[in-house]
Amino acid sequence: MDKNGIKKLFKSFKEKTILVIGDVMVDSYMWGSVDRISPEAPIPVVAVTKKENRLGGAANVGLNLLSLGAQPILCSVIGNDNMGKEFMGLLKKRKMSLEGIIQSGQRITTVKTRIISDNQHLLRVDEEMTGRLPEEAEQELITRINEILDQGKVNAIIFQDYDKGNITPVIIEEVTEKANAADIPVLVDPKKRNFHHYKNATLFKPNFKELSEGLKLELKKQDLHGIHLAAMTLHKHMNAKYVMVTLSEGGVLISDGKKYYSLPAEIRDISDVSGAGDTVIAVACLCLSAGIEPVDIAAISNIAGGLVCEKVGVVPIERELLLEECLDAFG
Repeated sequence: MDKNGIKKLFKSFKEKTILVIGDVMVDSYMWGSVDRISPEAPIPVVAVTKKENRLGGAANVGLNLLSLGAQPILCSVIGNDNMGKEFMGLLKKRKMSLEGIIQSGQRITTVKTRIISDNQHLLRVDEEMTGRLPEEAEQELITRINEILDQGKVNAIIFQDYDKGNITPVIIEEVTEKANAADIPVLVDPKKRNFHHYKNATLFKPNFKELSEGLKLELKKQDLHGIHLAAMTLHKHMNAKYVMVTLSEGGVLISDGKKYYSLPAEIRDISDVSGAGDTVIAVACLCLSAGIEPVDIAAISNIAGGLVCEKVGVVPIERELLLEECLDAFG
């Protein structure tokens, strides 16, 4: 792509409506300072100076899409609890759609609390339920997703899986079948539980660990040929059109079922890798829905993932910063 192509691509993001199905959560942060060790145990005492709740998990994918100019619609089941109310309030604050969110008394809202001192991530505390959705909630979510798809405004679908139970094999099969029939691209950011259920996806994006564990293979990040052979297994047995494997410090590899392209990681001052996968799948989705070539999808997604790793905590990509970096890279 040239610079004009990049500018046209980024302009097209504003025309996209993306359905994000998966495990949404609240990312809660406690910032403070450490100046002593606890007399009760050999652990630091954090004097908290600031607290903040943010949209997390699949909702962070939505934030990335929103930051890039697209319209995300989140589809998930959360708890009918105080943090569920907090989550809905955070959506309203961002002026994001609430139509795909179901509150259930049978679930709790997932909360990840991170404690940070002087830009150092000291501890994370998770509050969650990871069992499969009850059948009633599963059917209600499918109905809600179908109602949104029937409106005819969705340009692509992302399954953002964190193994918290919101995505089930039934949901995957029914939604993917409907999307394929309507020629709507389906992108998958998988986890272990549902790994082999994601058949007929347009783009399947495991990280290196997920690929190795999902296929039960002993792989090395520098063995690009071996990783491509693993990707070919996904093309063959899961009918994935594209497979994009993120390799952290090894960059990214994308395969179209015949050949593959690999791009090295950007050299950056890494502060925090949290949320990088959310950014990568969001950027890849918008690029794919715009119809650009696989190697360009991988290149732009790779740049975006590197940029957010320079920030502390889970934060969405900045559109203008990514545009500037891409214009430099493709100039």
